[in-house]
Amino acid sequence: MPVPIPRQRAIPAAESGQAPAVPQDVPSKEAPRKEVTVDHNAAPQLSLLVIEDDPGGSTVVPELLDSAGKPIRVRTARNLTEAERLLTDDVHCILLDLALPAPGPSADDELAVLRHVLELAPRHAVLALTASGDAERGAEAVRVGAQDYLFRDELDGRLLSRAIRYAVERKRSDTAERRLAEGRVRAQENRRLERGLLPTPLLEGSSLRFAARYRPGRSRALLGGDFYDVVRTPDGTVHAMIGDVCGHGPDEAALGVELRIAWRALTLAGLCGDELLGTLQEVLEHERADDEIFATLCTVDIAPDGRRAGLCLAGHPSPLVARPGRPARLLPYDNNGPALGLLPGARWPRMQVELGAEWSLMLYTDGLIEGRVGEGGERLGQDGMVAMIRRQLSEGLRGEALLRAAVNEVRSLNGGELADDVAVLLLDREA
Repeated sequence: MPVPIPRQRAIPAAESGQAPAVPQDVPSKEAPRKEVTVDHNAAPQLSLLVIEDDPGGSTVVPELLDSAGKPIRVRTARNLTEAERLLTDDVHCILLDLALPAPGPSADDELAVLRHVLELAPRHAVLALTASGDAERGAEAVRVGAQDYLFRDELDGRLLSRAIRYAVERKRSDTAERRLAEGRVRAQENRRLERGLLPTPLLEGSSLRFAARYRPGRSRALLGGDFYDVVRTPDGTVHAMIGDVCGHGPDEAALGVELRIAWRALTLAGLCGDELLGTLQEVLEHERADDEIFATLCTVDIAPDGRRAGLCLAGHPSPLVARPGRPARLLPYDNNGPALGLLPGARWPRMQVELGAEWSLMLYTDGLIEGRVGEGGERLGQDGMVAMIRRQLSEGLRGEALLRAAVNEVRSLNGGELADDVAVLLLDREA
């Protein structure tokens, strides 16, 4: 039971006889009304929630002041149920009596009530109130998560005021440090995901030139579900793939990594076309967190002579091909199969396309074509994208410069960052 600290009541001058009383509805000529200026940039008033089992609720100390000399507001709760009701966002600190009975079968845990409060109020500073001389229990309370501890019979207004300010600042510092550490972990995870989604192509021995560009959408710092890969198999065939897992976030990015790695392994093992996509669909069905998650995919296998290719589309936009002396155009997409994960037992026909002696082949995700154009709701679309690439090619742009210009122009047309991720890869063959 905490030792009561007597409440000191301020006596108005009118009651003490030191000044005449002035009726509230009669203006005083001797005391003209003063204009009050409110500083909206001033720090908010500190607020303390006292949780203790003294029926008198007399732990409230009226002299509590913050660092600016402003009074600290105090609320008192006699049990955890009442504390939960009073624990609003404007409470900065909690003074908890460790002698308070803990809920449930926790009699053997001396700090059960503290653990409950820390779970109930993870964003609030907590001061533990314990018996005099019980420093071991107080230190254990700090180890468990309290910002500091105080001895019950040594408590006074000045000490408690200073402890509240210290606890609030320490909690803010701990929170900032934790967020910084979490940010570092997320950055490391992002880098690992990026290496998995956007790998180094395996093109040793090929005369094809490779370029790629990726830009995350504005709603995330984390990579989304876009992924790509390019490998050359021992027979000289160059296989390229680009895909997009529906949704955004770490789960979708991780699934994209799994599909990308599975595609590379299956391709190097000799699978191609419908057999490859059917196996990838099995991988997706086993690995996805929700039955509604699907992925679109575009695969291209370029013959060793570089003049023709096989194309499979699983709900994905068709690649763009550009040849000297001819306008850039989309490859055929009449036999586009369903996205992976939508239809069990689906098939994906492989189309044979002629490329010629010299060409550029661009694979992309739908983030490149779904951006807005100007103030209206119209989207760029595939036709707008083809017209843009034709113009940029006529301006002499190639390789990395072409992809950079394309992504930047799409972003500019959208009036800012795109809502979806954009991944684009380009393969060039010169005669």
